[in-house]
Amino acid sequence: MTKLSGKVAVVTGASSGMGHAIVERYVKEGASVIAVARRKERLDELAESLKDAPGKVIPYVGDVSIAEVNEGMIDAAVKEFGRLDILVNNAGIMDDMGPIADVKDEMYEKVFKLNVYGPMCAMRKAVNVFLAQGGGGCIINVVSEGAFHACAGAVYCASKAALVSFTKNTAFMYMPQNIRCNAIAPGGIATEISSSMGVPNMNGYGRVQSVLACAPPPGAAEQIAGAAFFLASEDASYVSGDVLMVDGGWCSM
Repeated sequence: MTKLSGKVAVVTGASSGMGHAIVERYVKEGASVIAVARRKERLDELAESLKDAPGKVIPYVGDVSIAEVNEGMIDAAVKEFGRLDILVNNAGIMDDMGPIADVKDEMYEKVFKLNVYGPMCAMRKAVNVFLAQGGGGCIINVVSEGAFHACAGAVYCASKAALVSFTKNTAFMYMPQNIRCNAIAPGGIATEISSSMGVPNMNGYGRVQSVLACAPPPGAAEQIAGAAFFLASEDASYVSGDVLMVDGGWCSM
């Protein structure tokens, strides 16, 4: 029996990169997954590629910066599979590397809406479902090395630090109900997220180069999926409120 047999998960940002790899790993381990992203064709391809796996994929198209989408994807899991066990908030967006003096309101609103507001809405909905089911559940938030030092701009780093705080607070508040909440902090992973940056702010980009120069070679999305699998499994049943650094040792520098 695979380790996630019978489990129901929702994974955001599932059309590429880390989210895609997490869905693949979960479904191959027997989970039923609502795979959420904006690109329907990518989700359909993912579902087709896993049609013979032990678990199941149901695509859910939507923009998780919108509260109703976050609520709808949780409702879809309960409707399709009767329950929810795991929520993975993976979808995210970069800023333009700008330092605080150059931050525009539009950038702040765009990044925080996807990186913080979306996960908050999903967590709120998921926790209420977990409580209605009688307790127990697992939330995994994908944060970033940037939550702990300046490897990106002010807005991105602040958004990921906020998600760390949501993670730890949720783990503490719902400890008696056995609702576990952890975060994964990737270092440099080979994904498409840099394409969301657009034209970089050269003031910040120049400063960040000294930090990026210390980074190890990029990791693979599958390495993040391995961490997400561990945290969702019973092997991590005593792990909550933690931030798992998956960064090749970058955080030690």
